[in-house]
Amino acid sequence: MKNIPDYKRIYTDLINERYPEKKEAFKAILSQKDLSLLDVIKCSTILTDVEDKNAVTFNQRHRCFDRQTIIEILDYQKENGYNNTQLARHFKLSRNTIAKWKKKFI
Repeated sequence: MKNIPDYKRIYTDLINERYPEKKEAFKAILSQKDLSLLDVIKCSTILTDVEDKNAVTFNQRHRCFDRQTIIEILDYQKENGYNNTQLARHFKLSRNTIAKWKKKFI
């Protein structure tokens, strides 16, 4: 079994303690049983306007994605007709990362 953090609990505690005014924005996401990595990205995006710039930069550099999430991101690209640049901008990734994933997974 993988050692995956309980993101639902982490974000619930974070919102309750630091950002109680944002509970309504997270209601739909946190009502799910388990959060996918895309849900974690959505939560992080909602909080980015609150966090400082250094924290955002640090978190951006230290993200990792599992195979399922990469495939979901690439499916999102197909569904919305995005090119690599648009997809990279949407998920705040590198265009090179998107190209590398496409070579590996498609």
